[in-house]
Amino acid sequence: MATNTNYYDLYRHGSLGITLTDALDELIGNERIDPQLAMKVLMQYDRIISETLSDRVKSRLTFKGSLDTYRFCDEVWTFLIKNVTFKMDNGSQTVQADKVKIVSCSAKRSDDK
Repeated sequence: MATNTNYYDLYRHGSLGITLTDALDELIGNERIDPQLAMKVLMQYDRIISETLSDRVKSRLTFKGSLDTYRFCDEVWTFLIKNVTFKMDNGSQTVQADKVKIVSCSAKRSDDK
């Protein structure tokens, strides 16, 4: 089912997204695919990863820390938090980190941008 909704490219910066981008770059460099096809693949990746995480990940966690910096630009919130403790929804696991960056935006982006 085709849709005119664009998705954020946030997940391209993870290891899977970087690997996909590298593979597509190599295919373009070897003239096996054209750049337009690579962009279509990346747009599909953005859609699938966003929808899959939204549909299948049901775990929740809470966190506590000291807010260092926050910013709101182009409908995207960015928070930099220090001395963070994460707790899983069942309370059995905790994870601590010195610094955490959280980027928060709508799950879908409209074409109005």
